[in-house]
Amino acid sequence: MASRNLAVLARQFSTSSPNAVLVRTPVAVHGIDGRYASALYSAASKQKSLEAVEKDLVNFAATLKTDPRLADFLKDPSIKKSLKLDGLAGVADKMKLNPLSKNLLLSMAENNRFTFIPAVTSLFSTIMSAHRGEVVCTVTTAKALDAAMQKEVEGAMAGFLKKGEKAHITYKVDASIIGGMVVSIADKFCDMSMATKLNKYSDLLKAAA
Repeated sequence: MASRNLAVLARQFSTSSPNAVLVRTPVAVHGIDGRYASALYSAASKQKSLEAVEKDLVNFAATLKTDPRLADFLKDPSIKKSLKLDGLAGVADKMKLNPLSKNLLLSMAENNRFTFIPAVTSLFSTIMSAHRGEVVCTVTTAKALDAAMQKEVEGAMAGFLKKGEKAHITYKVDASIIGGMVVSIADKFCDMSMATKLNKYSDLLKAAA
């Protein structure tokens, strides 16, 4: 049922024709949040509204973080769905969201998938990075890197990119890795964390005992 609803949603976003071909995303995304993001990308691509929709999603996701009243209102199970839909529509209009962005949010709300909004936003950003020829990279360290270290990382990343590609780097902090870093470049993954090294040494010691 959910898959069928998403297929209908994608067609509604893209065109009034029920036999329309969807525009494929430049990078594969999965799950229910990926289907929402893909449907929105197809529609926004056809209507030449990709940048506007991307900005809308980022702004709305940020609003959910900075406005706890809105977040609580959407999550509160005691509030009727009809009231949530009206409230969400009002917020979308006040923020002057693109009709596609507004329709996406209302479609998610209709299926009680408010919690998927941040994930859909993140995936849509990933799709847009690929659309712009950017390569999505994530660097995780035990402590936040200063500007000088980030510049060194960016220089090292450039060596893995093809001509014309640009790295879109997200920095994350995870104290559990202890030291070193964990790097992902598109679908490639390299774990250079101290925690992983210590686990390997521990396994070797256990095997030798």
